[in-house]
Amino acid sequence: MALPLQDANQVPSGQRRPTDQWGDYNNIAFIVGQLLTRVQTAIPVQIIACTNAGGVSPVGFVDVLPLVQQIDNNGIPMPHTTVYNLPYTRLQGGANAIIIDPQPGDIGIAVFASRDISGVKATKKQAVPGSYRKFSFSDGMYIGGILNGTPSQYVQFSAAGIVIHSPTLVRLEAPDVQVEAQTVEINATTSTTVTTPTFTINGNTVLNGTLNSGGTGGGTATFSGNVVGLQEISASGTHLHTHVHTGVQSGTSNTGGPV
Repeated sequence: MALPLQDANQVPSGQRRPTDQWGDYNNIAFIVGQLLTRVQTAIPVQIIACTNAGGVSPVGFVDVLPLVQQIDNNGIPMPHTTVYNLPYTRLQGGANAIIIDPQPGDIGIAVFASRDISGVKATKKQAVPGSYRKFSFSDGMYIGGILNGTPSQYVQFSAAGIVIHSPTLVRLEAPDVQVEAQTVEINATTSTTVTTPTFTINGNTVLNGTLNSGGTGGGTATFSGNVVGLQEISASGTHLHTHVHTGVQSGTSNTGGPV
């Protein structure tokens, strides 16, 4: 028979030490210790399934696998089975929330209530315990991730500022959006599109590039102030500064005004 595993104090796991049978106190201490092994407190778990997948919905439930295995008196591992229907935490106050639902494969912490919480899970109100069980795996709650890998989508806080990074899309949805800053810079490597019935700029505007008025037939440009062109201005192929008129005789007179 294989020898039982021992801890740093050479105490065999799950068996009595020689001193445990020396007197009533040691006998009782051993019994109490054995009973405490039935009390579940907190344990690392891995997510097997989650009822939600990132959508706008109430907080859901997860199925988890406890990662710290049991061992018998001979040191043989006894893996846990899946624990089902544990409520998980969400950072939420009232109707305001950050939705980051757990995903299969995540590693996190499960804690276990001192009494049966099935009545509270069913009604979301104060309720009597559903049974007489205590500190059971069945009354676990998943409270967040540990020991997970490098994220590819994140909000990062550092001394340099705040970074919101997504490999796909960042969307702001609200009736009104305001950006207040000393400077605002938008860097788009391909294009920038603004779709709106009106577009207002309150301030001086500098265009370092070509301005095109697109759409069917273009659009109308209206200026309430003077228009100054530092280079030539043309309309339908006619230059404003260097164009000539036909049907006139040479001389010192000017042509008539526009019709």
